[in-house]
Amino acid sequence: MIFKVGNKVSVLDEDLSGFIKKINGSDITIETTEGFDMEFQANELVVIKNESQLKKNSFLDVPLEDVLKEKESIKRKTPVKKKVKERFEPTMEVDLHIHQLTDKSGRMSNHDMLTLQLDTARKQLEFAIRKRIQKVVFIHGVGEGVLKIELEYLFGRYNNVKFYDANYQKYGSGATEVYIFQNTEKD
Repeated sequence: MIFKVGNKVSVLDEDLSGFIKKINGSDITIETTEGFDMEFQANELVVIKNESQLKKNSFLDVPLEDVLKEKESIKRKTPVKKKVKERFEPTMEVDLHIHQLTDKSGRMSNHDMLTLQLDTARKQLEFAIRKRIQKVVFIHGVGEGVLKIELEYLFGRYNNVKFYDANYQKYGSGATEVYIFQNTEKD
């Protein structure tokens, strides 16, 4: 296409048009209809002889309004924001009440029940570490505190975790939350 100073041009990939002010090789400076000087490559511009030619030849059977709508920026969907409380909620809960773990608790001794609960807690903690789950709540109930003490001993054997009482409003005093550090070096 042959460009001359003073030609009316439109930018191909943007909603801009204006008049050519200066040509320097393939670099063309235009003054936009808003009064700004902008520089484009020759292959980014098209000469407009008159508006009816633009409507008639450039878009074939497509109405000008449809083309202009396509050029408008698409509004992005705003992401759903989580509330601050929800962001800090643990992603995994493990209920260690014996009736949640087995149907045969009536035939088990206290030692067997405690062993099952601790094995479940250990397996779930190791699962969370493998899957890089950062927070886990172990629901142990209040009771006499034996399970809680054993859980604290179990959690204390891991270098990459810290543990503390879980949210009192949600769990009462019968749950322990474990925070798993994600960037620890493995032995």
